[in-house]
Amino acid sequence: MSPRIFCIPALKAPIIAVMRRGPSTWSHLGKWDVDRCAYEPGAWIKANLYPQRCDLSPDGRWFCYFTLKTSATWQVGNTYIAFSRLPWLTALAAWGTCGTWTRGLHFVDDKRVWQIGEPDEGNVAPCRSRYGIAVTKPAAFAVERRRGWTEFPGSPQRARDDMWDLRRVGELKMVKPRPQTSTAVSLRVHGYFAAFRSGPPARTKELCYELIENGKLTPVKDAQWADWSADGRLLVATTDGKLQIRDYSGRATSVQSEMDLRSLTPNPSPPPNEAYQW
Repeated sequence: MSPRIFCIPALKAPIIAVMRRGPSTWSHLGKWDVDRCAYEPGAWIKANLYPQRCDLSPDGRWFCYFTLKTSATWQVGNTYIAFSRLPWLTALAAWGTCGTWTRGLHFVDDKRVWQIGEPDEGNVAPCRSRYGIAVTKPAAFAVERRRGWTEFPGSPQRARDDMWDLRRVGELKMVKPRPQTSTAVSLRVHGYFAAFRSGPPARTKELCYELIENGKLTPVKDAQWADWSADGRLLVATTDGKLQIRDYSGRATSVQSEMDLRSLTPNPSPPPNEAYQW
């Protein structure tokens, strides 16, 4: 079975955090440098990462994640939010949570913003000297909204009493224009699974990416995740487990670079020394 992949681009660097789910109960974190067309495999963890409640610092250095690790024995507990150095999951600071119904955190440029208390483990002083931290508001496509995606015109409005933004997801579409180009090309995504990357077992893994140019739709049929790079290239994680950089031209795409993640297998080896350093 092909792995499930979700990516979080850094806002100010050509670095992408790649989260892979599979096989079975394993999760994997990697670092994708889209300028160098290089992939660095990182940590394996026998736990669940919740992609839409994770974040990557603007410079691509630090990863903020929320996880459920049933085997955890430390005082923080088995559901926690942690900061690590990409592509590792070694907690440099961590906060315990009351369970999986938690919202996650994300980085902001304003260092005055700090919406979380002192960590239960670790020291966050190095982070506080560079970035602020905000509590993530519950919303469909939370990660995408912080990276320039907006609701497609005509999408249904969120009900005031829909705390977790669940009820309208079947009709909600998100769109992002291609950067640094004079032509009007956008990428659109919709689907319950696309919005949350998880869900009740009864829900199908609905997920659809499309290119829109001059009102015409072109499905990105093999994409399980997609976004634009800062210079307008199309970044894709394919349904068969590959990372691709594609050039887009006139409703057609060509693959410039490809990395196949299917051969990766769980290898929970000790992290390098740099994983313990901010």
